[in-house]
Amino acid sequence: MQRIVLASSNPGKLKEFGALLADSGFEVVPQTRLGVDDAEETGLTFVENALLKARHAARATGLPALADDSGLCVDHLGGAPGLYSARYSGGHGDAAANNAKLLRALDGVPDAQRSAFFIGVLVLLRHAEDPAPLIAEGRWHGRILAEGRGSGGFGYNPVFLPDGYTQSVAEMDDALKNRLSHRGQALALLRQRLHELHWQ
Repeated sequence: MQRIVLASSNPGKLKEFGALLADSGFEVVPQTRLGVDDAEETGLTFVENALLKARHAARATGLPALADDSGLCVDHLGGAPGLYSARYSGGHGDAAANNAKLLRALDGVPDAQRSAFFIGVLVLLRHAEDPAPLIAEGRWHGRILAEGRGSGGFGYNPVFLPDGYTQSVAEMDDALKNRLSHRGQALALLRQRLHELHWQ
């Protein structure tokens, strides 16, 4: 079984990736278990940040590395919070404060102008100097609710209503969310590419 390091310390992401990769044929080891700290995210795009994280984990461990960078882009806000989704309110990972700031920014904005999408970019490197990384992207379109609903998931899940559904992401069961989500889409594409390239 191919061992790869997952370049993330986010407990919510680790749980999602654990479920999404359960039958992938890979043994996925979180970087924290191998003593690897988070990389500094200095990129200007989601792709750049995912590459930085994967390269950092691969270099530190000598293993192939899988990284993701993801966020929420709100059209009315010019794509914000975007790259700064996790630290939109100032502190890193304070979901309640991030959601509160987002809802304040959209206060009074009508439903038709509250469109948004989650984006997830996955990067898989065979080694730290891999010149041909596998890159997969998923986008999950919807809109921002006027107030949070549900208690499942993490991040912006309570305020995001996916197109075609009446439940917020935080109200969905994990299996449905994992199938529909930006990360689920990106991972399905990545697995297809791996199969085509006979990685597995």
